[in-house]
Amino acid sequence: MSKVTEIVADLLTPILEEMNLELVEVEFKKEGSNWFLRVYIDNETGTIDIDDCGTVSERLSQRLDEVDPIPNAYFLEVSSPGAERPLRKEKDFYKAVGKHVHVVTKEEINGHTIFEGELAAFDGVHLTVKEARQTHSIPLELIDTARMAVVF
Repeated sequence: MSKVTEIVADLLTPILEEMNLELVEVEFKKEGSNWFLRVYIDNETGTIDIDDCGTVSERLSQRLDEVDPIPNAYFLEVSSPGAERPLRKEKDFYKAVGKHVHVVTKEEINGHTIFEGELAAFDGVHLTVKEARQTHSIPLELIDTARMAVVF
């Protein structure tokens, strides 16, 4: 995490705890000539609505104005992580068991670095991803990125 994202995460903690929400991710990046501070929030049921996002945005904006950790102009965006929510923390993987996931590994496992299928199990150390023809055991430490995946 960058210094800005760490500060923003710290500012968000009491706001989100009070609202029974969780922080999924904070991004601070330049796109073209503009800077964007993006905050992704969720709750246990995955039912974040526009009112939740609006309240968090207003309260975070007030805190950012007080602390002023970002010297340049930026756009603040608060949203849900969406249907293809990233999986980063152990609890994310536990919650995703039985659901469709997309996993990219840092090195090949069984000749592949991309796996998509049902997350059949997670034991805190390995993911078991069941694809159409094969089941793979993927060590957590070898995961580069993982997210929920929508099946059409």
